[in-house]
Amino acid sequence: MSSGWIAGVDGCRGGWIMAREQLASPGRIEIAIHPGFATILDRHDPPAAVAVDMPIGLPARIGEGGRGPEAAVRRLIGARRSSVFAIPSRGAVEAQDYATACAIAAATSEPSRKVSKQAFMLFRKIREIDVLLRSDSQGIDPPWSGRVFEAHPELAFWRLNGERPLLHPKKLKGRPNPDGMSERRNILRAAGLPGGILEGKPPRGAATDDLLDALALLAIARRILDGGAQPHPEPPGRDAHGLPVAIWG
Repeated sequence: MSSGWIAGVDGCRGGWIMAREQLASPGRIEIAIHPGFATILDRHDPPAAVAVDMPIGLPARIGEGGRGPEAAVRRLIGARRSSVFAIPSRGAVEAQDYATACAIAAATSEPSRKVSKQAFMLFRKIREIDVLLRSDSQGIDPPWSGRVFEAHPELAFWRLNGERPLLHPKKLKGRPNPDGMSERRNILRAAGLPGGILEGKPPRGAATDDLLDALALLAIARRILDGGAQPHPEPPGRDAHGLPVAIWG
């Protein structure tokens, strides 16, 4: 892929926070908020690789613990495993209200399992990406589904930390944890991310942890482009629409 940029993208209060790096200018990173994921993708200037913290690939039925990628990643990241939500079936994700989502999730999972409110709040963003990746990408080759990859910040930090689980959570009782923020900044600094951005204030609509997560995902996008990232599981599964079902790290 010869396109000119890569990015890490995380969902945030304002929509999506993107950390974008031009391949011709390594280390020159732009931070921006996008209200919709579609505004990140440009068929006239398509990305080489985008790593996004949002599930991609939705099976029709779900086993214990969610999709295969969730189970694979939880085994690696130790105490941070609770940050990996169990995603239900495609039918549940496509439901427009919580009660319907719970009913469909229970009917399409083994053992039967409903949907947490926290997971349900992600469904709109999951659908937003899903629709884009199932489109024809307006003639883009490779298509969006070959350029946009599911990732997870805690798996990214695990990978960047020498495949060791992090010691500190990023939040305690819903508030930023100074030790967790410092640990993550140090890992990103060692991975070559500029200190000015690491210590900078996030843009309006995003929190500090959103910014650090987007930067960690940018580091994974670099690895995807260079062939140094690994899908979990390997090889990835595929859903009924041909989308890969894997978390990259």
